[in-house]
Amino acid sequence: MKFLIDAQLPRKLAIQLKEAGYDVRHTLSLPQANKTSDKLINEISVQEERIVITKDADFVDSFLIHNEPWKLLLISTGNIRNVDLLTIFNQNIQDIEVLFKQHQFIEISQESLVIHS
Repeated sequence: MKFLIDAQLPRKLAIQLKEAGYDVRHTLSLPQANKTSDKLINEISVQEERIVITKDADFVDSFLIHNEPWKLLLISTGNIRNVDLLTIFNQNIQDIEVLFKQHQFIEISQESLVIHS
């Protein structure tokens, strides 16, 4: 699985996913860094078949209307500490990997994973 992590999420998430063996890019690694437009993030996602990880609801609209990004993981945990976010990912990454084999849009909260059709 390949991921593209949006600006409002910590670089530590990218590091953690890389250490777990995933191909990960954070917007900070892109030429425009955290000022990278949603349009460009979508383009990269489609071109490189990357799952966009974001808290930004604008990506939900884009996905539903234009079928971009390629795949979407929406973080709906609210404001939580980075360490708690990383823990949630550690606890759910295997399920996320399995679900993305058959689904395009998944939402993760503090309590559950939700598949959107």
